[in-house]
Amino acid sequence: MGKIFCIIGKSSSGKDTIYKKLLQCHQLDLKTIVPYTTRPIRVGEQEGVEYHFTTVEVMERMREENRIIECRVYDTVYGRWYYFTAKDSQIALERNDYLIIGTLESYVKTRDYFGADKVVAVYIDLEDGERLSRALRREKKQSNPRYEEMCRRFIADTKDFSEENLETAGVTRRFDNYNLKKCLDEIIVFIKQNGHKHAFRNK
Repeated sequence: MGKIFCIIGKSSSGKDTIYKKLLQCHQLDLKTIVPYTTRPIRVGEQEGVEYHFTTVEVMERMREENRIIECRVYDTVYGRWYYFTAKDSQIALERNDYLIIGTLESYVKTRDYFGADKVVAVYIDLEDGERLSRALRREKKQSNPRYEEMCRRFIADTKDFSEENLETAGVTRRFDNYNLKKCLDEIIVFIKQNGHKHAFRNK
């Protein structure tokens, strides 16, 4: 069976960059899992690329069939929008290894759904001072910097990724992203060692 590797970490730790580079790594051949949303499609988006765009009715039917892996809801001025991951035909663990990016909570729910032997956390770590500096540099480049939101995320992450929560979730392995190349090299080795598909190839 293949594995689902879940990239998690605090804001501005470099998760998105690492996620994209790992998907481009030909040594790994990792597949993606496209999430679902009930919000309307936006200009420039494509069905099946950023999301599968669906309805609340379809989502509830999936829930009844026990196909919802994890789900989040946001109250907006347009109503409640759901974002969720579902077990569908795009997930074939008997053939492939997968890479997803998420929160600590979504990792736990995905692990509980598929089993701890099939879902592996890849926790991207970065010293808080460096992380805050990177977040500030990134925010300054925006046409309309949102420093208050940046600070809110920083504080919220301290609570969400507390040592207690990490321990409860069973996350022990950390990858320091102070040096991107070194961090990527370590993760690639880790995935090769832990992905059933790649371990089989290397026998």
